[in-house]
Amino acid sequence: MTDPWDGSAGQATRRHQATGHPAPPGMPGPRTREAPGRKAPDREGPDRDRDADGPGRPGEERPTGGRAAARAASRSRSGGGRARNKSGRRARPVRRRRVLRAIGISVSLLVLITAGGGWWFYQHLNGNINSLSLTDGTNGDSAGKEKADAFGRTPINILVMGSDGRTSSTDCKLGGGCSETGVQSGQNADVEMVLHVSADRSNATVMSIPRDTVTTVPACKNTQTGKSTTGYTGMINSALAYGPACQVATVHKLTGIPIDHFIQVDFSGVVKMSDAVGGVSVCVSDNVYDTYSHLKLSKGTHTLKGVAALEFVRSRHGFGDGSDLGRTYAQHIFLSAMIRKFKSAGTLTNPTAVYKLADAATKALTVDDGLGSIKKLVGLASDLDKVPAKRMTFTTMQTGADPNDSNRLVVAASAQSLFSTIVNDQSLTTGSGKKSKAATATATASAVPPAEIAVTVENGTGITGRAATIADTLLDKGYSPDTTTGNTPTTASTTTLTYGSDDKSAAQTVAKTLGLSSSHLKKGTDSGLTLVIGTDWSSGTTYPDSKADTTEAVQNAHAQTADDSKSCAPVSTYKTVSVNGVAMTPTQAYAVSTGKKDSDS
Repeated sequence: MTDPWDGSAGQATRRHQATGHPAPPGMPGPRTREAPGRKAPDREGPDRDRDADGPGRPGEERPTGGRAAARAASRSRSGGGRARNKSGRRARPVRRRRVLRAIGISVSLLVLITAGGGWWFYQHLNGNINSLSLTDGTNGDSAGKEKADAFGRTPINILVMGSDGRTSSTDCKLGGGCSETGVQSGQNADVEMVLHVSADRSNATVMSIPRDTVTTVPACKNTQTGKSTTGYTGMINSALAYGPACQVATVHKLTGIPIDHFIQVDFSGVVKMSDAVGGVSVCVSDNVYDTYSHLKLSKGTHTLKGVAALEFVRSRHGFGDGSDLGRTYAQHIFLSAMIRKFKSAGTLTNPTAVYKLADAATKALTVDDGLGSIKKLVGLASDLDKVPAKRMTFTTMQTGADPNDSNRLVVAASAQSLFSTIVNDQSLTTGSGKKSKAATATATASAVPPAEIAVTVENGTGITGRAATIADTLLDKGYSPDTTTGNTPTTASTTTLTYGSDDKSAAQTVAKTLGLSSSHLKKGTDSGLTLVIGTDWSSGTTYPDSKADTTEAVQNAHAQTADDSKSCAPVSTYKTVSVNGVAMTPTQAYAVSTGKKDSDS
């Protein structure tokens, strides 16, 4: 399978004028019109604007002959002096009345124009948004539900997807691969990130899911195209072919993480967003030329926008080991830099810049109905803005090689700890913003792969089907199909996992998957693993109130925080690209491709 993502295969205008800001692109110019019931002033002659005083007092005939005649008449009525009222006191000057009236009218118009412009802007952005259902109804609650904390607050989990779809001529031009097929209808989610924002909005975790991961895709139906599947085992990114709701269901099934919302962006969306923020500053560790994504940069720091930004986030042959894992590391550097720019002084204080960013974002994104309005998106942005960059942790889901296909990945047992930190709303940074021990922990010896572990699951709760629920969870996580179920002779109050003398490592793998602490493990005399589900675990597929070890959660997860401005994307030292049919490293390709312009030139 080729990887398409890496290239292998009125009122608003008047408001802006009134406030001194330029009108956004595409808005019509100003129009003038006469007030109802009034004749437009004569624009010729020396007295062309002298009839702007308006009508006289009610019941008073206005003198003819202009202002001089009016003043003469006033002096005649008042005996040649200034006008006085009936009490004999001086009346306020006519000029002052005119000024106050003009100010009042101007303020009223300004309020109306501003309100009108804001309404136009609001409606315009709302009209940009494309929203779809979070679930497709095939599997009931296929996205899961959040757990509230002790104060009734709930975290937010968002599945962010980068689509490789060539569903427009623009995306065909940017992504390539349409020379024979033309505009296409299918798409894969070749970038997948779960964004978790804590219930108290103090911290966030971003977990990338490599697109080469093999998993179980559940039964789904695309509500737009009608395309459906009864379920299959395949690459996780392929679920998007059945709609965003299917991708949500697949990620939830794999990780157990409730998904509250989704955001999907395509090729052109990346280009528009990077342009709208004025470019994103990134660093590469060495000269790099990825002949597939066409990214070409010299060693050091560069500001990327437009197509160059897209080339960077799509590059998989340029970084790391040349696989999708290297691409996720580079994407974290790009997104961290974009977050820092959003939060920096001045970025969001320029009205024109804000308009461009809001317009680009709403045009670029497809979201679930729960985010399908400007009000909801602004609320989400406000929640995200509360999280300091130093407490946003980027990670990559731990994986291992697929024993059946060297070009594919399977979920590592250690990933369960990372999943659990998100489910349990645990931060991967300390309150001071310093990296936790988790972020700097060294890797331990790898556990027994789930595919090699069979578990006998016994129901000790008295609740029908409880053992089958846990057994199905293990099977979904890749455990051996030899896993079986049964019932205990009597009710068990405590959940235990008993293992044979040679099966401790396998028991630890199961414990990580199910969120069991070491206190639940017990060495037995018989070989193999027997899990007895007690009445202390009457519902759910992970042990209740279990807190994951955050040190284990980020082992081999390439964790880094968004405030890290010194990291450079590690250019691959493997021969992952070729020039004129000769395999070479990206740095070697840069050296021999002197005729190719750098991406930021």
